Amino acid sequence: MLVRFSLLLCGLCFSTGALAVPDIQHWVTKNGARVYFVATHELPMVSISLAFDAGSARDPDDKLGLAHLANILMEEGAGGRSGEQISAGMESIGAQFHSDNGRDMSVFGLLTLTESNVLSTAVTIFADVLASPHFPDAALDRERERLLVALEHEKQSPSALVKRAFYKNLFGAHPYSNPPTGEEDGIKVIGRQDLIDFHRQYFVAANGVVAMVGDLSRRQAEHIAQQLVARLPAGMAAPRISSVPPLTAAHTRVIEFPSQQSHLLMGQPGVSRGDPEYFPLYVGNHILGGNGLISRLAVEIREKRGLAYSAYSYFLPMRERGPFAIGLQTRNDQRQVAEDIATDTLTRFVKQGPTDDEIEAAKRNITGGFPLRIDSNKKIADNLMQIGFYKLPLNYLHEYAAKIQAVTREGVLDAFRRRVDPARLVRVIVGGKSG
Repeated sequence: MLVRFSLLLCGLCFSTGALAVPDIQHWVTKNGARVYFVATHELPMVSISLAFDAGSARDPDDKLGLAHLANILMEEGAGGRSGEQISAGMESIGAQFHSDNGRDMSVFGLLTLTESNVLSTAVTIFADVLASPHFPDAALDRERERLLVALEHEKQSPSALVKRAFYKNLFGAHPYSNPPTGEEDGIKVIGRQDLIDFHRQYFVAANGVVAMVGDLSRRQAEHIAQQLVARLPAGMAAPRISSVPPLTAAHTRVIEFPSQQSHLLMGQPGVSRGDPEYFPLYVGNHILGGNGLISRLAVEIREKRGLAYSAYSYFLPMRERGPFAIGLQTRNDQRQVAEDIATDTLTRFVKQGPTDDEIEAAKRNITGGFPLRIDSNKKIADNLMQIGFYKLPLNYLHEYAAKIQAVTREGVLDAFRRRVDPARLVRVIVGGKSG
């Protein structure tokens, strides 16, 4: 269920001409939830996000999909309201509620006007969803069936298959191999009590982060944050998950699929979100495969040889080490050539590093695009959520451009040599026979 947002789209954005890096205020509620707040008074709106350490990494091994079902079912009835009443209540005041979950976190968001009656109603409903979901059996049965159908459809999507298999082969027995949408066997056996127990364990104040951006005073923000989490038990933060082990050898998995195209993902564990080498790796990857058609991978694979429409790479930092990945899609009869060129390009980059000109161009491009990452309440709230959840410094946004500018060619080369080993890559290929 997604409540439709009826506010004007222009209400989402600041005037970019007046854009400045926001000052972040931080405090802890009486029951232990961490709060991050930015006051913006251009428009009478507020964007609120709550993140709990309750992603798919917390799924029991025999019930993969529990975190996902808990996330989507919390809005299907709470605090004496049915799911339809929650939806109608939000819609009647023009507010938008949304939820999502990944491997690290379960996220809930609210976007609403700050007019007193509207804000009070929206926050009251939101607090009910967070603290007292019903998890009705009928909704569980419906969402279970919907999710099982979606997983069946994934089997017909080579892009979905390659991503799921890549995480499984990359992370092995580590909880990061758990797919956010779960697996069929686990989803079939999840019951209402499992959802109640999961909520009771992980949806507690000490395990949550509140991010707020909008037209509020500090006093109003404190009151709203307290209201949102007041009925959550103080609880305890979830225990740290295990570290991601390094790969000991290269590994290739080929999944046959009746298609003329092959999808390829190759990579290894990368960096955690707070890693001190995040910035040189980020700038380096921008040159390697993160800057669209002018990155090295795209030039070598697409522009010079026409082997793929796109070729890309990325680091996805998480609480523990997330993936470093290179991806492309190509004809079955060309996939070995494309894979070899991707590997060779990575190997040369790790050995030789970028040029000084590439470094300067990448830094200009990244810092030039930074204002677009904080040009709306929602985007700032997302940044606050990342800062709070991963316990990044409060001056992270203020220091972002300086951290990028401080990156050197030598720093990129050193970081890649120590963090990326082209001889130990997981390769997953989904497609038809190559010849």
